[in-house]
Amino acid sequence: MDKKLKVGVIGATGVVGQNYLKLLKNHPWFDVVYLAASPQSAGKKYRDAVAGRWHMNEAIPAAYRDIVVDDAGDVSQAVGRCRLVFSAVEMDKKAIMALEEEYASRGFAVVSNNSAHRHTPDVPVMVPEINHDHLDIIPVQQRQRGWKQGFLVVKPNCSIQSYMLPLYALIQAGYPVDSMIVATLQAVSGAGYPGPASIDLIDNVLPYIPGEEEKSEVEPAKILGRLEGGRVIPDESIKISAHCNRVAVSDGHNACCSIRFTGKKPETDEVIRIWRDFSSLPQELKLPSAPVPLIIYRDEPDRPQPRQDRDAGNGMAVTVGRLRPCNVFDIRFVGLHHNTVRGAAGGSILTAELLVAKGYVK
Repeated sequence: MDKKLKVGVIGATGVVGQNYLKLLKNHPWFDVVYLAASPQSAGKKYRDAVAGRWHMNEAIPAAYRDIVVDDAGDVSQAVGRCRLVFSAVEMDKKAIMALEEEYASRGFAVVSNNSAHRHTPDVPVMVPEINHDHLDIIPVQQRQRGWKQGFLVVKPNCSIQSYMLPLYALIQAGYPVDSMIVATLQAVSGAGYPGPASIDLIDNVLPYIPGEEEKSEVEPAKILGRLEGGRVIPDESIKISAHCNRVAVSDGHNACCSIRFTGKKPETDEVIRIWRDFSSLPQELKLPSAPVPLIIYRDEPDRPQPRQDRDAGNGMAVTVGRLRPCNVFDIRFVGLHHNTVRGAAGGSILTAELLVAKGYVK
């Protein structure tokens, strides 16, 4: 790009907002010029607003330290300053929906990390390598809502990328899937700050994460769905049963998967070849955040591991391993991705890059 696009982050003082700033600090396409958060942070320089609660593993990027934080609820303060906003606000679900819609109605492209609009029929839930064609609903969304330039897209739950990308690669290669059982081992960062109490996780595993199993079972259907009649029609042909566990890992979600195919099943060598060869539109367009390779297969019997593999592809790649026949279904494997990069801020940034590349944000 000849000139960087001016963007903003609403919810900039929270952990996800901080991750956005960490990942955007040297971005070749985007220039962060607008930061907004709660009324308690409004009017403060960013460094003061996050004093004592900056949770990244590096210092606050110098470019953002002295930006004065605005009230995220006062949308007028953003008008004329940026074209696209990343939403990471922490509010009641209905309040998030209303606020994101207000930004869109005022002409902003809204790329949301929140779950509030994931079930809204005309809002696409984006994994850019899987359903990039769902962005075609944007003009319909704008017509239906009377928005001239603004629109709204969201990212999915942070636990599903480690199995959705390998699953989709197999489907695209001509091996449709009938059903899957998945058990996730999810890092504490997925719970936000401060997350579960240490006394609950030390020498322990939490076998229940509120709402997580439902998200893991339902959201893939929308991602794999089709556009019809001004809405996304979910593809409910794949039955998914999920067990979601919180484990004492800082970052990186593992998923242990067993898959049954609807017809002929591929040999394990073929599965590995499909995964290693798979790429999609973000890789073809050479988007800045698109990992190459997208799916990394590890031959070692004890991989993938969070500490070893979560940062692959700058945290945007998916690592798989332990592929073997399944005694109940057809195949089984372990997938891993970085939940706060690919599964959160990084996934949204990749979606924003695709929006620019396809001309939805100018």
